[in-house]
Amino acid sequence: MPDTTPPLNVLFLCTHNSARSILAEALLNDMGQGRFKAYSAGSAPRADARPNPLTLHVLEHAGVSVEGLRSKSWDEFARPDAPQMDLIITVCDNAAGEACPLWPGHPATAHWGYPDPSAGDAPEAEKQEAFRQTMYLMRRRLELLINLPQQKLAHAMLQSAARELASH
Repeated sequence: MPDTTPPLNVLFLCTHNSARSILAEALLNDMGQGRFKAYSAGSAPRADARPNPLTLHVLEHAGVSVEGLRSKSWDEFARPDAPQMDLIITVCDNAAGEACPLWPGHPATAHWGYPDPSAGDAPEAEKQEAFRQTMYLMRRRLELLINLPQQKLAHAMLQSAARELASH
């Protein structure tokens, strides 16, 4: 009998929505096997709506689709016509401390902090490795999320389960 459970909507937030949150969105959509639908946004997205080129490079190199990825404001997800989120995860320290919009449906929330791979002015090869390492760490944590038992993904349990994963 096919699973008719709707996918869990997960929104990843980071200030500029150009690196970490985009990596998480693309990875979860790739790994989630239809059980999850990932989105990303930021409080101050890039004006040109283009993700960091190194974000796209490491994803493509890992065989993850980058189609449709763009930097966008979290305001898009606070509108009445936006998809209702089940889980919102901040992936950078700045976004964790910002005043977020009120999200319809009172989704579960968690903070999974990652250092900014685009910070500083290291040589291109070092930055690329920082992006690759960030992607690797996210993939490990997302594997734990997608393998949680169904009862842990129930709305009542989701917040504590997602927050426990922050220590992995």
